[in-house]
Amino acid sequence: MSDRAVLHVKGRVLVGPDDVRDELWVVGGRISYERPTGARDIRTVEGWALPGLVDAHCHVGLDADGPVPDDVSEKQALTDREAGTLLIRDAGSPSDTRWIDDRADLPKIIRAGRHIARTRRYIRNYAHEIEPEDLVAYVAQEARRGDGWVKLVGDWIDRETGDLGACWAREAVAAAIAEAHRLGARVTAHCFAEDSLRDLVEAGIDCVEHATGLTEETIPLFASRGVAIVPTLVNIATFPQLAAGGETKFPRWSAHMRALHERRYDTVRAAYDAGVPVYVGTDAGGSLAHGLVAGEVAELVTAGIPPVEALSATAWGARRWLGRPGLDEGAPADLVVYEGDPRADVRVLAAPRRVVLNGRVVG
Repeated sequence: MSDRAVLHVKGRVLVGPDDVRDELWVVGGRISYERPTGARDIRTVEGWALPGLVDAHCHVGLDADGPVPDDVSEKQALTDREAGTLLIRDAGSPSDTRWIDDRADLPKIIRAGRHIARTRRYIRNYAHEIEPEDLVAYVAQEARRGDGWVKLVGDWIDRETGDLGACWAREAVAAAIAEAHRLGARVTAHCFAEDSLRDLVEAGIDCVEHATGLTEETIPLFASRGVAIVPTLVNIATFPQLAAGGETKFPRWSAHMRALHERRYDTVRAAYDAGVPVYVGTDAGGSLAHGLVAGEVAELVTAGIPPVEALSATAWGARRWLGRPGLDEGAPADLVVYEGDPRADVRVLAAPRRVVLNGRVVG
């Protein structure tokens, strides 16, 4: 498709859950709802069009052992693209993936810099491992390196107790979050367990990843303060396997992980019912494969979130939350076309018919 070619998308264009149009045009890589005059080189794509999907918890440049070479990062990004994920919030990576910004054929990335964790309290080779007195300085550093987000490790296994435990005192995270906000960045945190959540929310955090430890006491706090969660249910599905691996050395931790897994759907549904913003994230990278966004949307539906709301959590609502356009007049043409209506059956997300990135059909 040449730079002068015009792409005509026709059928059903889902500008919003209730804003459905018959067609759009892509001219010069951007969306228009007016037919271009004098266009001769026109390519037509038919089906149900959505804004490019969002994976709000993804790690490009990371695998189970830490940072990866650029060619592996490229394969990860291409796998996400083929699944229809065209906007990624990279929730922590030790790799420098800025070169991806120069590639019009790869998904757009909003980076949170590198994870910030307590010393020996996270996965090896992933994070800056520091002590509380250095937290503000490292948060400031990653706020400047990232794209408006900073990622903390809020809890992890404490070898002294043999169970999950909070990594930071409230005073430390409050000062760090205040510094991030001063620099114009939002803060999110990895949290599996219960005991770090109140301190993080009351310290002003903007989002919590996984959030399996939410309870009837903390859910209203999240809702009242508008703190979002990204449940990563496709990752939480691995908890029983993780628990089995740690049973001998850390039996309390293993039992805790199983309990968090068993109530995962109830936790997500209770948060949604209370008005907590919920967004789609897969936790791809690390030990999970890329390209799982459709599976995560289906998991949210299994948890009891209405299909249209689960769809919004990876489409219209997610893009609005991250400050990126959808299928708006003049916006970059990042969209995915499907055979059927994803509002009626989110399973169609698993089989994109066409993927359009920056106005070009790439898949």
